[in-house]
Amino acid sequence: MVLELLRDYWYVLIVLLIVFAGLKTVNQGTIAVVTVFGRYQRVLRPGLRLLIPFIEQINKRISIQNRSVEMEFQAVTADQANVYFKSMLLYAVQNDQEETIKKVAFKFFSERDLMQALTRTIEGTIRSFVATKRQAEILGLRKEIIEYVKEQIDQLLEEWGYHLMDLQINDITFDQAIIDSMSRVVASNNLKAAAENEGQALLITKTKSAEAEGNAIKIAAEAERQAAQLRGQGVALFRAEVARGMSQAAEQMKQANLDTNVILFSMWTEAIKNFAEVGKGNIIFLDGSSEGMQKTMGQIMGMLQMKDNNK
Repeated sequence: MVLELLRDYWYVLIVLLIVFAGLKTVNQGTIAVVTVFGRYQRVLRPGLRLLIPFIEQINKRISIQNRSVEMEFQAVTADQANVYFKSMLLYAVQNDQEETIKKVAFKFFSERDLMQALTRTIEGTIRSFVATKRQAEILGLRKEIIEYVKEQIDQLLEEWGYHLMDLQINDITFDQAIIDSMSRVVASNNLKAAAENEGQALLITKTKSAEAEGNAIKIAAEAERQAAQLRGQGVALFRAEVARGMSQAAEQMKQANLDTNVILFSMWTEAIKNFAEVGKGNIIFLDGSSEGMQKTMGQIMGMLQMKDNNK
């Protein structure tokens, strides 16, 4: 019976075989480019798609996912120093539009040719930038190098149907001799900075010490001035009290019709006694003779007389 069915419906089997031959699966993240006898025909989106068997062919499958590639190359600075770069390139197809897919599919013969052109273009762009800079500037220009590369090749990649998403420069190194010299320069600069800091610290310490010593001298001088002023005021008050006491005693003796020389003689002897008691070993020269006493008393009486006249 099976043979009879095959004999009667053989053409159905052939049609089914042809249909199944035209079914193709396009994976997610991929777009298939269909050609007819080598000529571009259309694109196929992800999923199960039907081609015209034996006529339409899938020429290429274009991935629209992000792709990365690592690059290592050398450049020469303006002062003839070798610089070695290690970088990572992240790129992708611009979009999934038909015109963009056609550019990607037919601009290059193979993926290898694309990668070679892309990496050589980026290397050449970085080399042209580095050639205008000195070796000492390169380490601080990582961001500027990336921005310069993107600016230079964005338009070119757009013509190829691609977009540069990111460029990371992971490592920048120099020849060992240059690295050693840079290390010595850094070490000498650190020593210089340390010496300058120590000098500044010493200067600050000396300055603060001098300021403190000056302030101490000012404080001591001010205290001495105030003490001297107070001592002077004390001596003046003492003298005023002595004069007032002497005046009062003299007035009382005059009222009692007594000779004022008696109180002067008493004060003279009391003064000599006080010198002896509280002198603490200091030498005080006094004329203790009767003539000396009379001379001193005469001076005191003269002062009292002048005071009475002023009154």
